[in-house]
Amino acid sequence: MTQHGTQTGTQGRSRRALISVSDKTGVVEFARQLEARGWEILSTGGTYQSIVQAGVAARQVSDVTGFPEMLDGRVKTLHPAVHGGILAVREPGHLGQLEAHGIGTIDLVCVNLYPFRETVARGAPDADVIDNIDIGGPAMIRSAAKNHAGVLVLVDPADYPVALQDEVSDAERRRLAAKAYRHTSEYDAAITAYLTGASDELPTALPETLTLNLTRAAQVRYGENPHQPGAIYRLGDATGPVIDAQVVAGKPMSFNNYADADAAWALCQELATQESALPEHAAVCVAVKHANPCGVAVAADVKTAWERARDADTLSVFGGVVAVSQPVTLEAAQATRGTFLEVLIAPEVTPDAAAWFAEKKPDLRVLVAAPAQGVSVLDVRPLTGGFAVQERDARPWDDLCPEVVTKREPTEQEWLDLRFAWATVKHARSNAVVLAKDGVTVGLGAGAVSRIWAAERAVANAGDKAQGSVLASEAFFPFDDVVRLAASVGVKAILQPGGAKRDPEVIAACNEQGISMVFTGSRHFKH
Repeated sequence: MTQHGTQTGTQGRSRRALISVSDKTGVVEFARQLEARGWEILSTGGTYQSIVQAGVAARQVSDVTGFPEMLDGRVKTLHPAVHGGILAVREPGHLGQLEAHGIGTIDLVCVNLYPFRETVARGAPDADVIDNIDIGGPAMIRSAAKNHAGVLVLVDPADYPVALQDEVSDAERRRLAAKAYRHTSEYDAAITAYLTGASDELPTALPETLTLNLTRAAQVRYGENPHQPGAIYRLGDATGPVIDAQVVAGKPMSFNNYADADAAWALCQELATQESALPEHAAVCVAVKHANPCGVAVAADVKTAWERARDADTLSVFGGVVAVSQPVTLEAAQATRGTFLEVLIAPEVTPDAAAWFAEKKPDLRVLVAAPAQGVSVLDVRPLTGGFAVQERDARPWDDLCPEVVTKREPTEQEWLDLRFAWATVKHARSNAVVLAKDGVTVGLGAGAVSRIWAAERAVANAGDKAQGSVLASEAFFPFDDVVRLAASVGVKAILQPGGAKRDPEVIAACNEQGISMVFTGSRHFKH
C-alpha cells in the first residue's frame, strides 16, 4: 500500500498536486479538501482563478517553472520543473537529480482536456477546433500515468474521492493509470477523425486508418448463446436510442434483446418519419424476431397498431421484441395480455401502464427511448482478423425517383402500401420479400438464399390475406417467377429496384397479369 494523505512522505518531501481542468465539476471542493490534508496545490489559468477565488491557497505553475504562460496559453506546463517532478521515480538517484536542479516532486496530477469534441459538435470554425487540441494536458496525463507507482493521475471527477483516502493501493493506482491512457487515446482518436474528415483527399466516413473507441456501456449475462461472454459498448461519445433507453419495468436486457430492440426501433422510426406515407397522427408498431420484422402495422392508435402487427403473424411474434412510435397507455399495455414478449420499446410509457407491466409482466423489459440523434454514419461488421465497414444505409424514400414501368398505375392506397412495404423490406435480411395491405404486413419472407424462396415464404405466410396486397423486394428480380407467383395469389402492385438483364421479361409478365410495377433504382441488401 502507498501512503499519500499526509503533508510529508518519504525523506520528508512535501506533497504537491497539480490541478488543471476544463471540466471544473467538483474541483473547488476537491482542492479545498486537499489543502485541508496538507497538500500544496499548483494550478494554471482558469482553474487557478476558480480555486483561489474560493479561498484555496494555490501557486501558479509559472511560479514553479520561472516562465510565464506563452503563446496565448499554448505553452505553460511543458517544462522540466513540471515533467521532472512528475516523472521522477521515487528513489535516491532520481530524487537526487531533482534536488540538484531545484525541482520538487509532483505527486498528484488532476487534469482533464480541452473540450475538443464539444467544440466540433457545436460546429465551431476550424481555427477554434484546432485551438482546442490540448498539448500540455495529454503530456502531463501520460507522464503521471507512466509513473503511477509514485503519482496519482485523475482525469475523471468521479475519482476525486480516491485521492482523499489515507492509502491508495497499487491496484487502484494502476486502474487510474489505465483510465488516463484510455482518456488520452480517445481524445487523440477524436482529433484523428476530425483531421481525416477535413482532408480533401479522403472521404469523410471511410478514412485510410479508422480508430474505433469503444467504452463498455452495459454488462450482459452472456452473448448470443450462454457459452459466449458478451457486453454492450458505446462508440466514442455517441448516444443510441436503445443503449441509452430508460428501463421502466422488467428484467435487465440481454445481448439479443439489445440487437433486436435496436432493429425494431430503427424500422419504427423510419416509418414514423414518413409523414406523407402515413395517415395523419398514425401510430406505428413493429414486431421483430431474430433481427427480422415479423409483424408491422400502422393504425390510429398504439393499441390498434399493436393488435394488427400481432395478428400479422401470431406465431412468430411469440417471444419477440416490439417497438411503437407513440406513448403506451394502460389500455395499450393491457392489449399485450396473452402474448409473451421479450422487450417493448416506446417514446413514452404512462405511469399506470408501467405499473401494470411491472405487476402483470415482470419478465418483460419495458424501455423508454428517444429518437436517434447524430447516429454514426458507419456500419461496422466483424470479419476474422478485421472488419467490413460501410456507410449506413440511410437513404430515405424522398431520395428515390420511383418510376412506374407498367401499363397499370398503382392506386393511391397501393402507393401508400408500397412505401410502407419498401421501408419494411429495407430492414429485413436479404433475400427479402414483403407483402402488405392497408398499412399492415400480411406476409414476410426474409433471409432466404434465393428470391423465389423468399417470395414463396411471404406468400405462404400471407395465405388468403395476399389477395389485393402489394409486394416489395429489396433487390431486383432475375426472372419473372416472383411476378407470376404474386399474380397467382392476387398481388396488385410490386416495387423493386430494377436493373436486371431480364427486366423487359419481368415487366411483360406484369402487364400480362394486370399488375403495376414500380422501379426505385435503389437496392437495399442487408446481410
